[in-house]
Amino acid sequence: MTGVLMAAEPARYALYFAPAPDSALWRFGSGILGYDAATGEDVALISFAGFSETGQRAVTAEPARYGFHATLKAPFHLGEGRDEGELLAMAANFATHQPGVAALPLKVALLNRFIALVPAEDAAVPAIAGLERATVEAFEPFRAPLSEADIARRNPEALTPRQRDMLRDWGYPYARDEYRFHMTLTGPLDADLRPLCHDSLVESFAAEVPDPAIAIDRLVLFRQDGRAARFTIVGSFPLAGGMAEPA
Repeated sequence: MTGVLMAAEPARYALYFAPAPDSALWRFGSGILGYDAATGEDVALISFAGFSETGQRAVTAEPARYGFHATLKAPFHLGEGRDEGELLAMAANFATHQPGVAALPLKVALLNRFIALVPAEDAAVPAIAGLERATVEAFEPFRAPLSEADIARRNPEALTPRQRDMLRDWGYPYARDEYRFHMTLTGPLDADLRPLCHDSLVESFAAEVPDPAIAIDRLVLFRQDGRAARFTIVGSFPLAGGMAEPA
């Protein structure tokens, strides 16, 4: 029997912050999503808002595909001539010089139609923005240009002119001055579910993560082996350039 072998879809990579896999925050985020990107396996759910397991996995399916994280440089295909080994080496070198952010308290918040963890204090925002900008710029030489299909997926008609500029220049509409640190916990929610889910996640977060102040202390490289796959961690690098204190 003869057949046609389909070429493997190229991997995508992303530079994220993700807490240590043995931390309360990682266990909380992975438990809400039902997926652990460090192991690549489903995990027992930390239930919220009275969902059945099926219902909760449905409303967290999209963020679970990416794993629990905060974006620093959004997913990208490698440019021509680049490979994973080179990217890993760059991440290790970058981390040795890049300061993290100390003692960042988090809170549960509703962001438009979804719920996420965000900084509880505005004072932390400039230090986080500096880390994001440095990461976006340092790894830009590794990013392949967006295809027309990639651009269309972002629904550019719904973006502001500045966000379209970011998409064109950096491959992500919410980079640099459009950036907002967040760690997504749900996908889009119907309006009637949002208050209930928010309040339930506030309770779960307080119960599972007694100390909500974390250090943004590592750069984590995630890989996705085709768009239907879930992202997994392929490298984690301590930010060794000191820790910036919130202003």
